[in-house]
Parts: sequence; C-alpha cells; structure tokens
Amino acid sequence: MITNISLSAQSKKILFVLSAEDTLQLNKGEKLRQTGVFLNEFYLAHKSVTEAGYLVDFAAPNGIVATIDIESINDKYWKNNLEGKEDALTFTRSNSSFNNPITLEKAIENKSDYVGLIIPGGQGLMIDLFKDKNIPLLLKYFAKENKPTGLICHAPSLILTIPKEENPYIGFKVNSVSPFEEFVIERFIMKGKPENRKIAKRLRKLGLKYRRKLPKSNFAIKDRNLVTSQNPFSGNAFNKMYLEALTEYLEEGLTKGSRTK
Repeated sequence: MITNISLSAQSKKILFVLSAEDTLQLNKGEKLRQTGVFLNEFYLAHKSVTEAGYLVDFAAPNGIVATIDIESINDKYWKNNLEGKEDALTFTRSNSSFNNPITLEKAIENKSDYVGLIIPGGQGLMIDLFKDKNIPLLLKYFAKENKPTGLICHAPSLILTIPKEENPYIGFKVNSVSPFEEFVIERFIMKGKPENRKIAKRLRKLGLKYRRKLPKSNFAIKDRNLVTSQNPFSGNAFNKMYLEALTEYLEEGLTKGSRTK
C-alpha cells in the first residue's frame, strides 16, 4: 500500500496560494510598510511536499508574482539553516512556476486536479487574499472534498472569509499567530497596527476552538483535513502533520477504490 501511495503522490498536485500584495498600511494609513509572503513559511512547506513526490502549482490574485516580505529574510527566522535561506532566495529568482503563477480563477477551474491546498503566511494575505472572493470558494471546496488544507501563521485568518452559516470549519481546533506574537510584531517589528488583526479572537468568536503555545514555538494543529500552524518557527510541526494528512487522504481514496471494484 505504501508503494501505491508514493506512486499516486507523484501524479498529484498541491495548490499553493500566495499573496500578491507588497504594501501594508499601518495606523489607518499614516504609515506604509513593505510586506508579502514569509519566505520560510512558503519555501519549507514547498520543499517538504515536493521531496515527498508531489507536484506544485502556484496561484496568486491576477497571476501576479508574489513579493517576499523583507522581514522574513532576517537570519533569526532561519536559525541554523542559513544555507536553506539562500536556497529559498535562489528558488524565488529562478523557479519558473513561482514566477509564473496562475490566477485564482484558473485554480478554481482546475480545482479537481489538486489533492491538497497550502496557503503560507505573511501580512500580505491580510490585504488581498482576505478580500478576494475566490478564497472562500477554494476553502469550501477543499473542505467538502476532505482534501488536506494547510494554513500557516496568518493564513488561518482566511477561514473568517466564509460566512458562519456555510463555514465548514466551525468547531474545528485551529491555531494561528498568537495574540502575544501579534502584539510583538506590531509594537517592535512593524511599529504600527494594520487594519486587519486580532486573528485568534475572531476565530474564537466565529466558533472555532483556538489553541496556541508560547511565542516562537514549533506548534501546529491537525483537525481532520485542516492543518494550521502558529509562526515562522513552526515549519517542522506543520510539514509533518500536513504530510500525514495527505497520506490519510490517499489511503482513504485507495480504500474507497478497492471497495468499488
């Protein structure tokens, strides 16, 4: 069975949805800050699934190439993996798929081609993806089909784009950037408050069971098809759980297939 799963994985695709936003307004527009996708949150997840044999498509609003948040190039987010940071930067410059993303509309058109969805974090998504009508459509489809959905750091906020009466994730355990981490980011890194914030509080209010650990923890949660993680230091936990979710999904498909024969 493991061999069959591996072979199946090689013919399956993961959809990565990236923000195309590059500027964040703070303090009600009084201050502008460069923003985008967090480098290690997208690259380490991408590396994990491709090394496991999966293919990847990148999608972004209007097919615009993602901007990398300059903050995420800081060595502190890479700890003892500075070589990995250089590999990630090289990837963003040279990878054809990353530099030629499809539109979100095309991703929806091709949605049945994908076995899973991953949306990396970064403040950029709080601007464009959060307001994009395609995001709730994608999230609801992957939930309905029980396809593994990975939302990293700020990305769990996108669950808020689905109205409560049709939200498939009500009651799920969920994680995201924690309130204290948001405070630190706003006070000491960005030195300003964005319009879209307080993710954990809003997820709880919507009806999800928010869980967190200490700042900078390597922490993720898997609840059925949904895998969410807390911060740029949670890559190992996220990648492990997401691959487990993919394996479970493929095993379930093989079991259903054998039953229909």
